Amino acid sequence: MQIKKEAIAGTLESNDIMITLNEGKGINIELESSVKKQFGNQIEKVIRETLQSYGIENANIKAVDKGALDYVIMARVKTAIQRACETDEMRWL
Repeated sequence: MQIKKEAIAGTLESNDIMITLNEGKGINIELESSVKKQFGNQIEKVIRETLQSYGIENANIKAVDKGALDYVIMARVKTAIQRACETDEMRWL
């Protein structure tokens, strides 16, 4: 899929994550989280795997985490991808 515009998904509320996605070279993730030391690798892994499932190889991602669980992170990344690529294609896994 091709990123056509910048997109944002999520909120800064507790137990959520705000994902900002735009075009880049390679996958670059900027993560802000109070639990980055404990869970930063897992958060980045979920983001990378979700991007990979959509075939996204070039993107800049800013993730501001407020304690989101993996399924919330995945949902927010998928939503940002769909908005950025201007598609409504759903990938359930």
